[in-house]
Amino acid sequence: MTDTGLRPSPISATVDFAAEGVQHGFLRLPYSRDDSAWGSVMVPITVVRNGKGPTALLTGGNHGDEYEGPIALFDLARSLRADEVSGAVIIVPAMNYPAFLAGTRTSPIDRGNMNRSFPGRPDGTVTEKIADYFQRVLLPMADLVLDFHSGGKTLDFLPFCAAHILPNKQQEAKAFEFVTAFAAPYSMKMLEIDAVGMYDTAAEDMGKIFITTELGGGGTTTARSAAIAKRGTMNVLRHAGIVSCAVDSSPTRWLDMPDGRCFSFAEQGGLIEPTIDLGEAVAEDAVIARIYPTGKTGEAPREIRAAMDGILCARHFPGLVKSGDCVGVVAVVTN
Repeated sequence: MTDTGLRPSPISATVDFAAEGVQHGFLRLPYSRDDSAWGSVMVPITVVRNGKGPTALLTGGNHGDEYEGPIALFDLARSLRADEVSGAVIIVPAMNYPAFLAGTRTSPIDRGNMNRSFPGRPDGTVTEKIADYFQRVLLPMADLVLDFHSGGKTLDFLPFCAAHILPNKQQEAKAFEFVTAFAAPYSMKMLEIDAVGMYDTAAEDMGKIFITTELGGGGTTTARSAAIAKRGTMNVLRHAGIVSCAVDSSPTRWLDMPDGRCFSFAEQGGLIEPTIDLGEAVAEDAVIARIYPTGKTGEAPREIRAAMDGILCARHFPGLVKSGDCVGVVAVVTN
């Protein structure tokens, strides 16, 4: 394997991360292609710095078909003033910018899933080069990372803010303090199906405080989910002491994903009929969906059953599923 550890990133920033004030610019990645021989991928970035204090790295568009984060962060980038800040706020509304422009989960350039591409490579694909820049340049600057997600085109979630159970219990406790401060309608102790290559894992392995969200889905947004994202962003900055104002707190319902029994998957493709809606109670062995074969009439649907008690916190969104698709996720209510 080639050692790329000492190679410089091909990405150059048009902002000065050490400068005081508000700067709007780009992370410019050279990208030669058929329609632009000396072209570039231009990832928008805003840096707001004023005096001493923590640094927050705020990101959206890790997956390009998830919109609450970009809405909240484009809005924050235009409105946050330097005199409101003690420390620094680095805002990247659309991490995987090619995917964001295409409205797809992965990059149309290389099919790269940004959230499975860390630590990245400076000599890799476009997605890997962007991940490498975050890994080696942006994440080391940050004390706190907030990365927005929602269900995209294929999932729908109850609106929650989340952090992970970690080996470092002090780091874990601080992360859940920020989840509480975000004050989403639901708060989650989250379990990942596969954490290898994730932005989350990269940040947590550096000892950073990392929190994330799932705020709806279906490849769109709502007035409610966008408002949750905007309010939660400011609450995180307030809790960090970067913005001097009291946290706008509200009650949250705590959920837990204790193990792999939370997830239900389709073993065959077909037409899906939900039998339980998001937020409704689920009993172990209850039918949460039916999948009808679509090749012939008269055949019985396959029933998808819950493996545990709880509430339905996520579901497949489109009407058709394929074998292996996640059909539903059950979480345990802990308060």
